[in-house]
Amino acid sequence: MRKALAILGGIMLVATAGALAPASASSPSEQRPEKLLCNEGSPICAEAVDALGYEGQYTGHDEPSLLFYSNTPGAGNNQRYRMVVPQDPPILPTQDGTGGTFNFQDRIAFWFGMDLCDNQSAPEFTHAPCAPNSDTNIFDGADPNQADYIGHHPGTAFLELQFYPPGWAPFLNAISCDATQWCAAMAIFSFDRNQNTFVDNNAACLNTVGLEPANFAFITTSGVPQAPPGPLDLTAGSFTPDPSKDLFMGAGDRLNISIHDSSAGLVTQIDDLTSGDSGSMTASVANGFAQINYEPTASTCTETPYAFHPMYATSSEHTRVPWAAHSYNVSFSDEIGHWEYCNHANVKGICVNPGVTETKKDADDTQCFNADASLRIAIGGCFATDNDFDGVSYQNTWPGSLSDARLDAARNPGSIRFTSPTFNGGLNYSRVGFEADLPRIEAADFGGICDRNTGAGCVNPPPGSNFYPFYSTRNNPSVGCFWQLGGAHIPGTTNTFGGSSATEFGPLLFLDYPGPGFTPIHRTNDFRQVLSTNPCLRA
Repeated sequence: MRKALAILGGIMLVATAGALAPASASSPSEQRPEKLLCNEGSPICAEAVDALGYEGQYTGHDEPSLLFYSNTPGAGNNQRYRMVVPQDPPILPTQDGTGGTFNFQDRIAFWFGMDLCDNQSAPEFTHAPCAPNSDTNIFDGADPNQADYIGHHPGTAFLELQFYPPGWAPFLNAISCDATQWCAAMAIFSFDRNQNTFVDNNAACLNTVGLEPANFAFITTSGVPQAPPGPLDLTAGSFTPDPSKDLFMGAGDRLNISIHDSSAGLVTQIDDLTSGDSGSMTASVANGFAQINYEPTASTCTETPYAFHPMYATSSEHTRVPWAAHSYNVSFSDEIGHWEYCNHANVKGICVNPGVTETKKDADDTQCFNADASLRIAIGGCFATDNDFDGVSYQNTWPGSLSDARLDAARNPGSIRFTSPTFNGGLNYSRVGFEADLPRIEAADFGGICDRNTGAGCVNPPPGSNFYPFYSTRNNPSVGCFWQLGGAHIPGTTNTFGGSSATEFGPLLFLDYPGPGFTPIHRTNDFRQVLSTNPCLRA
């Protein structure tokens, strides 16, 4: 198999994990699957505040996001969503770009997120246990002399309940689980750096699991992982979908989604109301979840069985992951900017004959497959990060991006539809925020024009793009309101929040991050607009 870098960004439990012997890496890095090596540019890792690549090489992900806020306890640790799986258009894609656009071309995945405890993860002020489900974990101050300084924050991980579109190239190397059906996985990302000293974990860990290690498990119908999910335990089998075990979902299926804590660990559950099938995954010790031990002076990389639990009780502007580019806790995000046409790729996965919209070979024309590798749609393409914003995600290929409704429905995929989450048995979140991490991926230190220290040159929409998707709402008799993502012309739309990405995502957001020598780093990574209300309430 050729090298392909596809994806993969409680107190009692800490005591339990500490009583178990840590496991050591048993195989050299070249024998491990590379699907979740975030520092190698894997497209669906959590977006870190800085590049993870060797010698500062760019790694980053475009993630237009929705953030959900409530100061009521429970808002940060249990959510229920209703979702309709997106559909592909009737016109099939063609190599010359004159056909339709399928979901895998607009997005490599979308996901629902939550902040979690991991006392071995950044910012690594101490290894003290993180008290789960508690706002005592809020540390976001900029003064190192104050108790709430962000560098004192407990170690934090981030959950992404990821959904993968069908139709193109197998999941082990690329994007899709199946030719026609969607699948989903629990991915939990940590960050092995002391942000107060900028000391990374030991070389053995960096060479096996990277700087941003991940736990990964498909959502299964039994709730038992099909393969061990711990960062040191991942194998090719971990990323090979198994139809006899994993939950598969059809386009247009109606889903109930639950993300909630349990005594064993965080639970993600999907009930497919259309097919009657259900699947789940629990981030528990029994299921093989583990944390990489932060031991920068060690000669080997080890992990300890660990149950992940929610970090916070509430969800607000103060509940965030200190090592992430985004400011969110409870959130939805679409992972875009990862598909470009390629007429021919060489055996190393580099495009040697660029496709439509590409006038010359670019540095981002990597992680490419020819048409004969596809599961269904026989077109060649690349899914590395689209650094110059000229790929499919940045064209009028989104639902509602064309003003002609018939043409739009024939050529573009249907929008994802999902409700605002509810918590504590049916409470609505009181506010929402729109956030796009464009400054992070336009950054001058990664070859762009955006100065993240001042905001100069940071623009929305991004340079080179012809379109950038944004969120809108529509009414539904049974659920009250659905969110959508695309353009302003989706039939049934009730609110476009200004009708463009520039008006919706708002002004630059400057945040403080832990820095070496307990000196905070003040910079922008996002555009963000927070509304004073939630305009899309669940009935």
